[in-house]
Parts: sequence; structure tokens; C-alpha cells
Amino acid sequence: MNRYHLVHITEFHYDGPVSESYNEVRLRPLTDERQSCLSFRLTTHPPSQAKSYQDAFGNWVHQFNVLKEHRHLKIETDSVVLRLDAPEVDTKTTLEEVDEEQEELHEEFYDYLVDSKYVPHLAELDELISTAEAGSGGNAFAFAKEAARLIHERFQYVPGATHVASSIVDAIQMGAGVCQDFAHLLLGAARKRGIPARYVSGYLVPQRAENPDSALEEVIGGQASHAWAEVYIPECGWMALDPTLGKDVGARHVRIAYGRDYGDVAPVRGLYNGHAGQRLSVDVQLRPDVDVDGHEQLSGTAALPQEEEIVEERPSQPMQQQQ
Repeated sequence: MNRYHLVHITEFHYDGPVSESYNEVRLRPLTDERQSCLSFRLTTHPPSQAKSYQDAFGNWVHQFNVLKEHRHLKIETDSVVLRLDAPEVDTKTTLEEVDEEQEELHEEFYDYLVDSKYVPHLAELDELISTAEAGSGGNAFAFAKEAARLIHERFQYVPGATHVASSIVDAIQMGAGVCQDFAHLLLGAARKRGIPARYVSGYLVPQRAENPDSALEEVIGGQASHAWAEVYIPECGWMALDPTLGKDVGARHVRIAYGRDYGDVAPVRGLYNGHAGQRLSVDVQLRPDVDVDGHEQLSGTAALPQEEEIVEERPSQPMQQQQ
């Protein structure tokens, strides 16, 4: 088991007065069979009164409004999460068995099989699918793992290569993207092969020990905000894979929300009234463990906060954070 203390700070700086800011955030970690959210607190400046509910996917959504004029909005969440060890699962289900259950899978997991805004069914995925199938030995989960490995090898992780509204079309054309795009690519390959797949937003606790992925994890750990995918394998359940790292999801992945794609789980989304432009900055800090005396030790993420993004001036400006 691992216990993590997570602090997520999102700040919007406006170059003029704005008002009537309406916002919703999906930043409270999930409680399920693999992790438990022990505490959660949301605070804003200017102060506001938030209300919460669970959406159709079971994610926690917090809504708040700031109606008076302001030039700066700060959203801070503080969470303590207990990450549990994943149980061993028999993954012998074959692709042939998945094919035989297509009618039942479409009835139960329709939303996770059809295409979506960020994950259209593209002919460009066919070669990746056939290559992953050839390397899977006919095993359904092995197919998904092979697809994740191929995406990791073929696509370059480049911060800023895509934007918050990019679909897999952009990532395929550029051969590059961020974790959001890598997750969408795996969703596209799995769904087109008939395997239900869902998008997962969350955090990756940076690993500082030297390993083959350390350099990539340093880049991803700049925000610690992360995204990956889960595939549904009959007789096994939901199995998590991280195509950005090209391997299984482990105890350092903390889940925030599930959805069909990024559009269902954006960490911060909102609108405001005014003609001012905005600059967005995001920082995530974490306490990944306790010392020998049981005292928590604060450790920052592996890099500096996200570089501020300049947004062109326009009224009723949307606010949204990319992963």
C-alpha cells in the first residue's frame, strides 16, 4: 500500500477585470477497489461556495461560481489517497472469445466501444491493430499491452505538440503528443478491435530512482497530472495500461476520473464574462511516503510548474486544462 498527499493548484491570471465565472472541477480522487480517498478539500480565491455531485460515470464533480469582478482565480485541492495493491487476475481470455461476446459487450459497454470526439474510428489505426494482434498470441489482454507498447515506441512525447481539443487525428499526423493523446490512441485501437476501453485521468507519482523510463517520467512529472487507459476484458474486468510509459499501471498511478475520452474528465473547465485575456498555470505537489518515524515528507514534482499559456482576448472565455 502507498499513501499519497496531493496538492493541485490551478491559477488563472486575467489582464483585466472579469466577472460571472462559472466553473466545474473533477479533481477528487476516486474511491474504488484499488484506492481510497481518505480526505479531500477544495478552496478557491476569491472565496466561493462549492456544491458537489457524482456524474454518470461515478466521478466527483465540484461546481462553484465567482460572480463579482476579479483579476485572478486560484483553485486549490488537497487530497490524501491510500493506493492499494492490485489483486492478481487471470488474463487468459482470447480475442476469439471477445469476438463471440460482441453483442453482450455492445449492450453493456456501448459508450466505451463507439467512436467519440477525441477518438474517431480511423483507417490509420488498422496497421497498429493488426501488428498488435500478431504479437498477442491471440490473447485479448496481450493485444492491449502490445498496442500500448507500440504506441509508446512509435509516438514521441512532446509537450505542447497538441492542444486541449486535439483528437487522435492530430497525434497520428504529427507522430507526437502528450499523455492525453497516447491514452486516446490506445482507446482507438482497442475499441476498433471490439474491446471496450475508457479514458482515465489522474496523477503519476514521479519515480526518481534510475530506470529506463526515468527521463520520460521527469518530463511527465512536471505537473504529475497524467492520463492512461483501461480496457475491459471478459472474465477479467477492467485492466489498466499506460501507453505513455508503455507498460502496466502501477501503485504510483492515482485515479481521479473515468470517461469516454478527455472531454468527460477535464480537471478544470469554466467560463467567464469579460474581454480580458487569461494566463493559466498549474502546479502539483505531493508527499509520496512517510519517513521511518511516521512523519510525512513533502516532495515537489519532478519539474517546475507548467509554463504559463497565453490565451487570446475574447468575451465569455472558456477555461480548460490539458493533461
